[in-house]
Parts: sequence; structure tokens; C-alpha cells
Amino acid sequence: MEVDGAVVVEKVAGKSAVTRCFSKYPLKFIIPRKVGPSKTDCVWIYTLNYGGGIVSGDSIACELTVKEGSTAVLTTQASTKVYKSRGEELSEQLLEARIGSDALLAVLPDPVTCFATARYAQKQVFRVGSGSSLVLVDWFTSGRHGRGEIWEFDLFKSSNQIFLEDGHPLFFDTVLLERGGINSIIERMHGYQVIAMVVILGPKVKNIRDQVRENVKMMMGEQLHTPFTSARGAQMKMNSDHLWTKPEIIASSSVFGPMGIGTVVRIAAMETETVYRFLQQQLASMETLLGVPPYK
Repeated sequence: MEVDGAVVVEKVAGKSAVTRCFSKYPLKFIIPRKVGPSKTDCVWIYTLNYGGGIVSGDSIACELTVKEGSTAVLTTQASTKVYKSRGEELSEQLLEARIGSDALLAVLPDPVTCFATARYAQKQVFRVGSGSSLVLVDWFTSGRHGRGEIWEFDLFKSSNQIFLEDGHPLFFDTVLLERGGINSIIERMHGYQVIAMVVILGPKVKNIRDQVRENVKMMMGEQLHTPFTSARGAQMKMNSDHLWTKPEIIASSSVFGPMGIGTVVRIAAMETETVYRFLQQQLASMETLLGVPPYK
């Protein structure tokens, strides 16, 4: 596979450092010298697209290697805009990442926003070693609200695959939304404007994984709990707003992998800022690993 960019992170003199980095149009990497306190052992990698977004027909492939014991963050400076397609032309992005033993990779992008008629597909493949840790956020919005574009893209597809070092699959997930069919995308979304997924895997983030799972369980338990009394009709009337108002955010969590080593959280929300707040709160304790709290 010909790639448009590649980054290698490994230990140099006991610290995580970039030992290889290249990119070509339309992809660019920005790697600050330091993010957070000097004692933090983490490399932050920002991806950018020339022109501020992904143009119809773009096909961008990059590779990322986080070697043994290293820590890296792959992120963006703003939401990834996918411009209108020319006819049936598809825009594509592919990420291939390898995470070494006792290494941590956090993929923490801003959301993808597809313009009206856009056709976009992305695939992210992660190969994890013994003791590898991964935090993956993958999310997208309904479009440009300011222009009145709400779920008006033609195609959105996002695939995430995690393989063990022996090649066995650990986690496969695909989201596909395509214009057409009996119901439109906007009808299928029932008023929700943002869809997100968070994957938390591995020993370095075990405590975060367990806490997020408990937080989601508690949050949804509170939102969906309906009190009942013997005067059932009166109680339902008193709580009619509560019963019939859609929650601003819905989340679920489940475990995967041997011994439940991974957790996946799925989210639907009315507003992008609601998901930003959710991610800030749930991933805040990653500050000790990454130098700064995610999404601040």
C-alpha cells in the first residue's frame, strides 16, 4: 500500500519520541515539541488536510507505529470537513496503526462533518501487541447546521478493526449511512445530530475503562428511570414531560475480548457540545498519561 504519511514513535533515552515522520499532499502532520508538563512521556501528533478538508475523490492513507513502551496521541485541530462529491466520486481515508507491547495509543479526533451530497468512507486498522493499550474515539455529526444541512450527505461509512499480534480479530465495527431506502437518514436518526463510539482497551487504561462503564450505567439508569406510585395515572401525568422528552444524550457500554479486556461505548446526542462534554468528563483522568486532559 502506498501511503501519504507515516509516523514512528519509540523510546529514545527513556522518552517517547518521533523517529520517523513524512507526509505528502494533501496530508500534513504537526508534532509539537511538548504538550503538557515536561515530565509527561507522550507524543502528540496533529493531522491536517490542505484546503481545510477532504475533497471529492481524495484517497489518503497513513501509517502509525507506536513501539514498545511508548505513548502517542493522534488528534486533529478541528472537525474533519468532507466536501460535496462530484457525482458518485468517493472520498477515502485509511489509517493502519501498530501498537507495541506496553505502549499506548490514543486516537482523539474532532468529529467528521460531511457536507450535503458528500460520499465518504474511512477505515482504521489497529494491530495490538501483548500489553498494548488503545483509546479510540470515532464520531461524526449530521452536517452543516448553519446551512440547513442535516443528514444530507449521500454516504458515510466508518470501519474500525482491531487485530491481536497473532492476526486473530479482536474487535470489528462498521457504521454505514446511505441516502435512499424506505426511510431517509434524518428519519432514522429521530432528532439526534451526533453519533460517537469510544473504545477503551488494555492494561494502562483499565481503571478508566472500568470507571467509564460504571458512569455510563449510572447516567442512563438515572435518565431512563421512571418512578411509579399506586396513583399511576396521576404519576404519569405529573411526569409526562420526563416520560416523553428525548434525552439529550443516550449512551450504552459493553465489553469485548478475552476476560473483558476492552469496552466499547456508543453515544447518540442532540448537540456536538454535549458529546465534547461527555468525552471531557469520561476521559479526564487520562491527563496523567497524556499530559493534558483530552478535549479541553
